[in-house]
Amino acid sequence: MLESTPSATRRQPWRPLLLTLIAVGLGAPPLRADVITDWDAKITSIASPAALGEREATIVDLAMFDAVNSVLRQYPGYVTREDGFERASAEAAAATAAATVIARLHPEKAVAFTAAHDEYLKGLAGDPAALELGKQLGERVGLKVFDSRSHDGATGPDPYRPSTQPGTYIPTATMVCSTWPKLKPFVLGRPDQFRPGPPVSLSSKEWATDYNEIKAYGARDSARRTAEETEAARFWLMTGPQAYHPIAWQIIAARHLKLLDSARFMAMYSAALTDAYIAVFDAKYRYNFWRPVTAIRNGDIDGNPDTEIDATWQALDATPMHPEYPCAHCILSGAAAAVIESTGGLGDLREISLTSPTAPGITHRWASLDSFALEVANARIWAGFHYRSSTRVGTSMGREVGRYVAMHFDQPAHGP
Repeated sequence: MLESTPSATRRQPWRPLLLTLIAVGLGAPPLRADVITDWDAKITSIASPAALGEREATIVDLAMFDAVNSVLRQYPGYVTREDGFERASAEAAAATAAATVIARLHPEKAVAFTAAHDEYLKGLAGDPAALELGKQLGERVGLKVFDSRSHDGATGPDPYRPSTQPGTYIPTATMVCSTWPKLKPFVLGRPDQFRPGPPVSLSSKEWATDYNEIKAYGARDSARRTAEETEAARFWLMTGPQAYHPIAWQIIAARHLKLLDSARFMAMYSAALTDAYIAVFDAKYRYNFWRPVTAIRNGDIDGNPDTEIDATWQALDATPMHPEYPCAHCILSGAAAAVIESTGGLGDLREISLTSPTAPGITHRWASLDSFALEVANARIWAGFHYRSSTRVGTSMGREVGRYVAMHFDQPAHGP
């Protein structure tokens, strides 16, 4: 069941999260309860949309992890573990690594982030020599981690070939992440490692059930969808790291993680989310399954007597420009939940909470990771984007990805 309250009356049980959110803006006073979440919040605030933004956040988080680990030297390192920096400030190294990567990911913001970084270092306590050494380490690590992914093809030309007939008009919008099925994952062995079987048969009863459910509940003018369900659908129109990273900040704060543990958890969490994106786009472009808006407007050609056409059907919002199966939001929520579960679960944390830029003034809260993942799945049905069977497959696939990343993150050979 959803729990949402207007911003004027909602409880504020999560003061550390609110402070971190306040600190996201470049002009805000630097708050350093955790340098990792501070700088993850900064990249989250300016990241590119959806999967590209998650990839950017992962590169930043991996750079911070390798920088801190080069000082404290507890793990093999993801791309690199530099020698000779044991006396460096780990906090300065992390902040500098993050700023170095962000400046290269978003050169148009490089001046602003350089100034933010300089201001941030001024507030760090410690020996000036250690701070300077940390800065040198962060620059070195940031460049190496950025270079390891600078030519991975994530932003390459759209290679999608639409299905058509000679002379027949079809929509020509650029597809989302059509290059991602060929990306080298951050931790997974290959993009198709957890590729599911095909979507349900169009002649099956399950297809008719899925079709009729989303036709009724996902329509823009649905009379079946409740106000609460409409709110959830709009809430989960948000994409990218802003949709999932604040949960990781809450976990880090609740567990009182030390700097290296915080850096490792954030890097693992981000890598799992990006690998989930890679895995889901591998499956999406492999099966190329039609979205509800296409299926329902062509309900007379699927060969199923239990699906009736609605030639003017519209989803609640604009349908994302990539194939339907499996549900991407679902794989991300499943991966996030699995990483948290694999590293200790919610523990003493009574609830997790999120706000959404696509549902201003609303906070959603969940007492369990299962209820969080279930809301995400339902919301994509209520938005008119995904069939029930696709949400189940997506959530299950995400849990597989998350568990695998949690188990294999510390193995060497993830680098170039």
